[in-house]
Amino acid sequence: MMDNFKEDIVVSRNQTLPSILYVICWIFLVIFGLYALLMLQVLFVAFDVLTLLMTVLSAGAALALFFIKDNLKVEYEYTFTNGSLDFAKVMRGAKRKELGSMNVANVAACGHVAHDSFRRFLSMPGVQKKNWFLNRDGNLFYFYYKKDDKNHMIIIEPSEEMVGMIRNYLAAGVYQG
Repeated sequence: MMDNFKEDIVVSRNQTLPSILYVICWIFLVIFGLYALLMLQVLFVAFDVLTLLMTVLSAGAALALFFIKDNLKVEYEYTFTNGSLDFAKVMRGAKRKELGSMNVANVAACGHVAHDSFRRFLSMPGVQKKNWFLNRDGNLFYFYYKKDDKNHMIIIEPSEEMVGMIRNYLAAGVYQG
């Protein structure tokens, strides 16, 4: 038996704004970091509460920017293997964060976001929605499922080839169009 395997990597079509923000983040990270180091030297010479506060704030800002910058260059990776779909978030092409895995046989409903069924499931009370896509104008696809008595919805941006493979593993009536 032949395995059904497909891997999709989704990147943002417009990289201009994230690239500009990434550079700005690095510039301010260096400025705040250097300022914190300079203020730390001043603290060793003459201790002052205001100087301590400025040192902590600038070091905190540099640290926050250090963690924020990675989320500006993001890709999503979807891997489909014989009915199992794995999701991952790749930051800067280096850091990989596993988002989850699901067996498409356990899905209650799925289909394209443009279909009316998407709005019906989205309007249900208590639905926990996860947006794992980058391009709002892309070919968005949703999965609605129940887990631990809670309603969940995942929205991704797969290729049409992957959608075709997924449809082969769905139960009758699950695909909403």
